[in-house]
Amino acid sequence: MSNQKPKKPKKTKGRQRAQSIGVETTGPKRPLARRILYSTAVAGVWATILGIITLGYLAHDLPDLDNLPAPGAGDQAIIIKAANGATLVRNGPIYGDWIHFSEVPDALVRAFTSVEDRHFFEHSGVDGRGLARAVVTNVQRGRIRAGGSTITQQLAKNLFLSSDRTMTRKARELLLAFWLEQKFTKEQILTLYLNRVYFGGGAYGVDAASRKFFGHTARNLSIAESAMLAGLVKAPSRLAPHINPKGAWDRAKVVLGAMVEAGALTEAAADKIKAQPPTIRGAAAGNDVRYFTDWVTTEATRVLPEVRGRSLVIYTTLDPGVQRAAAMALDRGLAGEGTNRGASQGAIVAIEHDGAVRAMVGGADYGESQYNRAVQALRQPGSAFKLFSYLAAFEAGIKPEDKFVDAPISIDGWTPKNYSGTFDGEMTVREAFARSINTVAVQVAEQVGRDRVAAMAKRLGISTNVTPLPSLPLGTEEVKLIDLTGAYASIANGGFSVEPYSILEMTTLEGQVIYRKLPDRPRPVLAYPVVEDMAGMLTSVVEWGSGRNAKIDRAAAGKSGTSQDSRDAVFAGFTSDMTATVWVGNDDGAPMKGVTGGGLPARIWSDFMLEAHAGSPVRPLLADAGLYANSATEPDPRLMDENQPEEPKKKKSFFKRLFGGS
Repeated sequence: MSNQKPKKPKKTKGRQRAQSIGVETTGPKRPLARRILYSTAVAGVWATILGIITLGYLAHDLPDLDNLPAPGAGDQAIIIKAANGATLVRNGPIYGDWIHFSEVPDALVRAFTSVEDRHFFEHSGVDGRGLARAVVTNVQRGRIRAGGSTITQQLAKNLFLSSDRTMTRKARELLLAFWLEQKFTKEQILTLYLNRVYFGGGAYGVDAASRKFFGHTARNLSIAESAMLAGLVKAPSRLAPHINPKGAWDRAKVVLGAMVEAGALTEAAADKIKAQPPTIRGAAAGNDVRYFTDWVTTEATRVLPEVRGRSLVIYTTLDPGVQRAAAMALDRGLAGEGTNRGASQGAIVAIEHDGAVRAMVGGADYGESQYNRAVQALRQPGSAFKLFSYLAAFEAGIKPEDKFVDAPISIDGWTPKNYSGTFDGEMTVREAFARSINTVAVQVAEQVGRDRVAAMAKRLGISTNVTPLPSLPLGTEEVKLIDLTGAYASIANGGFSVEPYSILEMTTLEGQVIYRKLPDRPRPVLAYPVVEDMAGMLTSVVEWGSGRNAKIDRAAAGKSGTSQDSRDAVFAGFTSDMTATVWVGNDDGAPMKGVTGGGLPARIWSDFMLEAHAGSPVRPLLADAGLYANSATEPDPRLMDENQPEEPKKKKSFFKRLFGGS
């Protein structure tokens, strides 16, 4: 047996340090379940602390429910008046009576809860079932199509908070929804919601909406009317019944279907109601004026930028009688011949010879489309653009009785053709213009120079791009209808610049004048002999040329225009009192069936002008030219082409220069 003692294991520094402070370094480790439980508890404590801090942060600037602002507070109020003082549009907050829950028709309660919040009387501010259903719908459709907001949440979002799409705003919405549910009863929440929600047309609250759209208090709403109002909150500006009655009723049918699903209405009753839409106050009349009033609102901030956001009364140039004549003429034309020939849209602009807009219709139906084709659309004017080619020609010395040859020509590989497909040989400039002969118009433009034609268009107010292409005289460059109307008015008034305008005066709601249009000093842009020649040519178009369908009971002048494949058709012309332009076509540029500017647009123009001039004395063209200035024989030299010949002489036609001859 050995006396040698067993060796002790070596101790590491870490082990020595652990033992020195009494830490057990051996033995079983803590169970996994205990560690998870411990970590969860720690996380829970920190989550609670962070939750309290977040809750305090979100709650510190929640609205004071005892001092709520008026619905629509801060909204801009705009009243737009016609030239005769009649109110055209009143934009801004409109309020009715406060309707207590006991006065709210049961049909209205059921309509709102069926389509907006089916479990309103059951949840505590947030509807878990509705939220889950919305998530499933959005996942199935691959995009956000349904929301899960309750009426309480909508009250928080739409009336008490901003509409910013942020997580912070959404969190405050949820917090405020729970807060509202604790502070008010369900009946009180629904009362608050119905009396403050926006229904479109400036109407805040169910009573204001009922009075505006149906002409009576909300206490007497029918089931059909209740369904329509319940459907408006989804998109009040777009579905407002006085603007879009069809869209409002289509949405109301969806509400009626939801009421059937919720058990609030039988299917038989819903079917009967769907066949009997309510009568909408003012929906059938005055819709057309909204194109003009929308433009006026935009023009107000253009002429006086500092009025942006301010409440205003705007006095305009619109003549209600002329406006109604324009709307009816366009409606008749599109509903009849337009339907048969594939023309779904149209527009009319009518101005006095100083530029005051008397009528504006920007489309077939404002309720379906608010796009204003009179001031926003860019369309090809076709031969109506020849006005500028021949004006440039007259300034260069060409006369209406000069002769050109209608024959095939080619310019840079491009060969213009006439609408008839034939060529008629030698003819005067007047005949070529009246019959809208394309080859002669191109020859004229080539002889005087395309740059001069483009410059003439700009001089007379065409604000869009005008490129001096060979096809320029045939109206292949797109223009705005209102610009073209102003250009023709420059002939009607004797040769002075015309800038169409709509606003005469703007005041505060209290009557303080903040803007007043001052009379413009006439600015000559054409020599009077040139104007006389052009007026005579335009008269020939209506008397025996391509615009014969535009004849009325007095002297009239104008020009038709048709783009390739009848995608656009225009007639622009004037009398001694008014200049007007009519356009018809399709928004997608689809070709019409044989529509020309001398056809449907000319007939609409004639129909409109006959009614617009009813009761006005018959006067010759250019009757008011002398009212502008006696010095109308010379245009502003700054507007003239610096390269214009000093002594204009009769020149050879383009055809003769190509093929020889004297």
